[in-house]
Amino acid sequence: MERVRDVSELPKAHLHLHFTGSMRPSTLLELADKYGVHLPAALTSGTPPKLRATDERGWFRFQRLYDIARSCLREPEDIQRLVREAAQEDLRDGSGWLEIQVDPTSYAPRLGGLIPALEVILDAVDSASRETGLGMRVLVAANRMKHPLDARTLARLAVRYADRGIVGFGLSNDERRGMARDFDRAFAIAREGGLLAAPHGGELTGPSSVRDCLDDLHARRIGHGVRAAEDPRLLKKLAERGVTCEVCPASNVALGVYEKPEDVPLRTLYDAGVPMALGADDPLLFGSRLAAQYEIARHHHGFTDAELAELARQSVRGSAAPAGVQEKLLAGIDGWISG
Repeated sequence: MERVRDVSELPKAHLHLHFTGSMRPSTLLELADKYGVHLPAALTSGTPPKLRATDERGWFRFQRLYDIARSCLREPEDIQRLVREAAQEDLRDGSGWLEIQVDPTSYAPRLGGLIPALEVILDAVDSASRETGLGMRVLVAANRMKHPLDARTLARLAVRYADRGIVGFGLSNDERRGMARDFDRAFAIAREGGLLAAPHGGELTGPSSVRDCLDDLHARRIGHGVRAAEDPRLLKKLAERGVTCEVCPASNVALGVYEKPEDVPLRTLYDAGVPMALGADDPLLFGSRLAAQYEIARHHHGFTDAELAELARQSVRGSAAPAGVQEKLLAGIDGWISG
């Protein structure tokens, strides 16, 4: 009988983790108490809130909970704590590289403006990386719900701070709002500045959303991308281009994209040759972190340890980690599977 290896010891890269959503529930409770923020029962019960974001009301509720949690991040030391703890949690789950995603405009009002907020975030990431030893970088994400000109401003800022640890540019929030093509200029600015294009797509809407990210934004990675499984030609396109899908199984089920963990099309994507990087998305709201996503692949989709190791390799290859870091992680993966 094959020995079952501990997935928390499998070296891997984490490419889909949102900033506030990475917070520990206990930290949220402490910060809320510190600032006198009243938290709804959904954030204090100790169990993940029941969400269904496939309808407008459900997505609004998800965003409202996220916004309440974000309102508890008010001082630079709160940002530093969040990033340090996110790094610690990732290390515990076997991550050797983390690209944390953030829209700094959301934190600007409490941190002195857009540029000061971004600098506080980048300083926190740099400090946490040095303190914990985890390789960490930042992916700046624009908001589909805002004007495309705001996205261009963010893209220029992200390029300006590329030497401070920004490696990519994304596009988040409800993909049913704002066409990908509306943000093409922002992504052109980011790409011309050397940043990786990694917009969200193919989560709340179907394969067309993924196709738009490829054709209009020239994405090298897709946040989620699972709905591509509904279009064999699109799967082939993703595989041929080597575009990595940042698949978040627990999130997909929590938000009602799929009913059960076994419904998430991990096997369909894998068998089609589409590179994947499993991610936790928003552990604060969905209740599970990185290693748990690999457990879902193992227990609900029958992935063998060799296949889990290949998923980990795909996450590393899809990352913006330097060559030396990738080589070290890939060697660690080989060591995990060999023994």
